Amino acid sequence: MGGSGFFMELQDYVGFGHADQVVLRALHPGLAPDFPEVSELFYARILEYPPARAVLERGESSVGRLKHTLVAWMDTLFQGPWDEAYLERRARIGRVHVRIGLPQHYMFGAMNVLRRELSARISQLVAPESAEHHVALDALSRMLDLELAIMLQTYREDLEAQKARTERLSTFGQVVASIGHELRNPLGVAESSVFLLEKRVGTDPSARKHLQRIGEQIAVANGIVGALLDLVRDRPMDAQELSLREVVESAVDRVPRPEGITVQVKPLDGVRVMGDAAQLRQVFVNLVQNAVDACGDAGEVTVEARLEDSKVEISVEDTGHGLDASVKARLFEPLITTKTKGIGLGLALVRRIAERHGGTIVHVSPPARGARFVLTLPGGRP
Repeated sequence: MGGSGFFMELQDYVGFGHADQVVLRALHPGLAPDFPEVSELFYARILEYPPARAVLERGESSVGRLKHTLVAWMDTLFQGPWDEAYLERRARIGRVHVRIGLPQHYMFGAMNVLRRELSARISQLVAPESAEHHVALDALSRMLDLELAIMLQTYREDLEAQKARTERLSTFGQVVASIGHELRNPLGVAESSVFLLEKRVGTDPSARKHLQRIGEQIAVANGIVGALLDLVRDRPMDAQELSLREVVESAVDRVPRPEGITVQVKPLDGVRVMGDAAQLRQVFVNLVQNAVDACGDAGEVTVEARLEDSKVEISVEDTGHGLDASVKARLFEPLITTKTKGIGLGLALVRRIAERHGGTIVHVSPPARGARFVLTLPGGRP
């Protein structure tokens, strides 16, 4: 998205200016008490349609949470500030619609519901026959047109990016599946040869040392091939109800770290998730390992979780250097990495496993430095 220049161009196009901002801010105190009711009516209308209901309830943690989000959205709609940060917050809505698979025509219908409900309440605040009433409705209309333009633009950009990513992954998968299986045979032969040679070199320390190194590198190569194949095939899942604490602690124990880095796992007792223990352990190994690597020689990694109705949100946050803006858009694609020795499979595999479990993984920039990844999974029985 083009940033502030794009936003200014949109404002000019719909005719939204300083006078409209003044009008919207003046309307806010009178309209704000009605925002919860408008939100209820909005979702009552949207949820009348089974396809929209299925998308929303599958893609978000709860409709109740979405209602609160809509109230906050209306607050900023009338209060601003209408700057670049405002544009970015609004752009996320279009991206979410792409991620959860909400068709564009639902956005048009949704904006019409808001336009009707907010206009009706403005008519209760401002005499319909007055000039101020016409000015207020015009300001609202221009603002909603601006909102829709932002959402549609980001929807289109992200949909195109998603399509391109799917095509790349399809090609990538075909190549990986072919090469991966071909590499397994020579690696197996090399591994068997090392095993046999170890029995013949006797006590020669130099020879045994080199054989050990060869064995270690064969294991590394096998690990890379396995990770590549995991990206492109549907591994069978042994889904069951799991203790989140046990899965996370098992993963943390497998991640080596310098003495200057602490990993804090906040109390997870009683939190249960549905999934495959081995695959979810791999998810947390990858996330914690990335967080530890980002911290360098010193820092802190925090793992915590919260319940959201039938789902569990688990965050892994570090105090490291954060992520460069150039890689954020393609963060979960294979072969994208910021590590000097990494090959960029960790986060791609995390997303693949999350999707297998009916979950999601997103990156959220924390208030301070560092990075924060939020994994959402189906919860177990309370």
